[in-house]
Amino acid sequence: MMDAGGHWRNWVGNQSCIVRHKGAPESEAALSEMVREATSNGLNVRCAGSGHSFTPVALTSGLHLTLSKLQGITNIDTARKRVSVHAGTTINTLGKALKANGLSMINQGDIDSQALAGALTTGTHGTGLKLGNMASQIVGMRLVQPDGRVLVIGDNQPDMLEAARVSIGMLGVISEITLQVMDSYNLHEKLWRCTFDECMEQHDELAATHRHFGFFWCPVPESRHCYCLPDTSSVSTTASLSDVCEMKTIDITDRPPMEGPFEKIAYSSEIYPIEYVPNFHELEYAVPVKYGKQACMEVRKLMLEKHPTCIYPIEYRFTAGDGGWISPFFEQDSITLSVSGQPGTDYWNYLKDVDDILRQFGSRPHWGKLHFLGAEDVAALYPRARDFKALRNKLDPEGRFLNDHLRQLFG
Repeated sequence: MMDAGGHWRNWVGNQSCIVRHKGAPESEAALSEMVREATSNGLNVRCAGSGHSFTPVALTSGLHLTLSKLQGITNIDTARKRVSVHAGTTINTLGKALKANGLSMINQGDIDSQALAGALTTGTHGTGLKLGNMASQIVGMRLVQPDGRVLVIGDNQPDMLEAARVSIGMLGVISEITLQVMDSYNLHEKLWRCTFDECMEQHDELAATHRHFGFFWCPVPESRHCYCLPDTSSVSTTASLSDVCEMKTIDITDRPPMEGPFEKIAYSSEIYPIEYVPNFHELEYAVPVKYGKQACMEVRKLMLEKHPTCIYPIEYRFTAGDGGWISPFFEQDSITLSVSGQPGTDYWNYLKDVDDILRQFGSRPHWGKLHFLGAEDVAALYPRARDFKALRNKLDPEGRFLNDHLRQLFG
């Protein structure tokens, strides 16, 4: 059932591997058989999702799976507003299906082309001071185990669920996810530009009074083009084009859809995403919210004074704490601060300097984005890390769902 392998690379080209076998199962039964056959032959198994991780989490020399043929909603529980969906379903596909059924995701990130399983179990998030990451919407999962059995987890097993929500594919290959959703809603988005000082002055108020608030800090005019951000000069409070913040607030509204140059009302999943050209390699850490402004100020100073050629914007968002054992937001309300290196340049020292700043605040990484953590950092930053490792070892004692990167962190 497994196909011959070959070369695989992620969406931006900074991670690749040569695999012995590839698999694209069209059913859970076929997925189970592929996993059982691979692990019985001593092969490791990793799943690539849509390949949006900048880290080596999807790499293997064994069986490399894609769940791109496992798509779509399998069940809608209208009374409890719960939706079960195949793990390979992309976020944008799910959004369209939810809209057709009068439902919406509670929150989502600003890229919607990822496969659900990969996005959610690496810690992907949107922004909102009182809103958890996307994995916090998971209320059930089906995970294929090394012997092909299917482990069913629900919210009647809170510890198992919290361990599995953000688990980077280490507890099994996810075949199906059940999400808590809500009634369909429209969002009202507003964009504008202001100085960095103005942004810091308004920081607390904007986070508290809007469902969603986030910004991009742009050191130079060219920064905006790195992420294809619109030119908001006409709604700017400053004449400067350097050292400015591209601001965004989003709130639920009963008003009908409309679209202006820097203001838009539309269905929820049509507002959240923005389009990125895959021309960057990103580092992102979750910083305790009380240190958010200080962390941003220090990274801004670093970029202006020590790394002036590093011009990709800082992206700054909010996420509420959750109970995921190795979630970046475990019991910690956070801001997320991300920076990027330009492909083809030597950006590693810059990212290492950013890491040196952010780790002093007890920050934790998005598992799909570049970071510098080692096993000792994992033990120090995640109070349930020991419990997670014990569970992982119980479910997969031979480490078939690990690779070199994950074994170093969680083996």
